[in-house]
Amino acid sequence: MKLFIREHTLLIALQIVQFAAILTIYWLDGYNHLSTALYAIFIGFFFLGCYLVRHYLTRRRYYLRLSRPLETLDESYRKIDNTPVSKALEELLHAQYRHSMQQLIAVKKQQEQHLTFIDQWVHQMKTPLSVIELTVQNMDEPEFASIREELERMRSGLHTVLYMARLRAFEKDFHVKPVVLPQLVNEVVHDHKRLFIRNRIFPEVLAGDPGITAQSDEKWLFFMLSQIINNAIKYSAAKDTEDNRIVVSCYLRGADAVIEVRDQGIGIQASDLKRVFDPFFTGDNGRGLRESTGMGLYLTKESADRLGHRLELESEVGVGTVVRIVFAANH
Repeated sequence: MKLFIREHTLLIALQIVQFAAILTIYWLDGYNHLSTALYAIFIGFFFLGCYLVRHYLTRRRYYLRLSRPLETLDESYRKIDNTPVSKALEELLHAQYRHSMQQLIAVKKQQEQHLTFIDQWVHQMKTPLSVIELTVQNMDEPEFASIREELERMRSGLHTVLYMARLRAFEKDFHVKPVVLPQLVNEVVHDHKRLFIRNRIFPEVLAGDPGITAQSDEKWLFFMLSQIINNAIKYSAAKDTEDNRIVVSCYLRGADAVIEVRDQGIGIQASDLKRVFDPFFTGDNGRGLRESTGMGLYLTKESADRLGHRLELESEVGVGTVVRIVFAANH
């Protein structure tokens, strides 16, 4: 209604000026029958009002469409009415819808091709990395230790890229089943044993019940826990202290099963805590470490959300960080 009134404000004002001008001309010409003139003006306004009411009622859906934003593109194909202006608006919306869908399909196809390429590239890179790793694993010289360290960083980076690509098609790449949490924790810690040794950090695994299980996807859960432990090692190593350790615990908390990773690292600034799960956010700590990409915790949070798990994070600068994966226990 407001849009209709704004559109016809000029017409109403023009009619008022016109009637006033006619009345003035008759008055100056000596026609002094004011009641007859006012009646004529009333008749004019009556016909104007009838025209405006009919115009609004016949185009009400048209004005409602213009005053409300489209919630979905499919609403572009909703019929308005049979007036010429409404039909012209429908044709414009239909053309815009077809153009938008063509662009969307083209972008989606390009994205799928890019993801396919990234996936293939990551798998191709894993083979030469494995060959190089096998070549240098028995070499004890310091330069080969440095090569092994860089190889592990490259492998970790490739895994991050691969899982980031898989996350876009998550629904096709997960299988939920009962997972024995202490067993998975031991596998992840064993997979990171070289990283623990190199950074002189002692891992401690605690499990009150070795049979604690939860419904999850084992592959994605392995990836999530690996990212959390990688971060714990990285920020613990940045704090040069003796008896540096990371404690990984499995326990029940009420009806929930919990995997907890507690480190004694440099901690996270309070101002950064709300943003640590944002993509590419590295914070004050990450800017001092060249390995930080800002994607580890983001991918972990996205994976947890899609699996129906919950992440909890607590941290204090100079004391350490605690990250928990919380999921419904199957017991």
